[in-house]
Amino acid sequence: MKEKLATAGPNESQNSENKDGKIAGFWRGLWHGMIAPFAFLISLFKENVGVYELHNNGKWYNFGFILGLMIIFGGNKGAGNKITMQRNK
Repeated sequence: MKEKLATAGPNESQNSENKDGKIAGFWRGLWHGMIAPFAFLISLFKENVGVYELHNNGKWYNFGFILGLMIIFGGNKGAGNKITMQRNK
């Protein structure tokens, strides 16, 4: 029963180099976040495509990834709508 509500565990590949000798940081995380919806669709049909880079530097990669997702999905649209509505009055 515990496994059904468990969160993801620690990333064993964090701060380790990938096959090209690189560790993904903020900028790569930002890019991966922006292409995540497309990477997800491709990953449904191809086993060698992932949505998230396991060989990353941790918090900065995660921050870039979330920021990239926010850019693609609109971030905080509610705040922008309030300003627009005030201008239209």
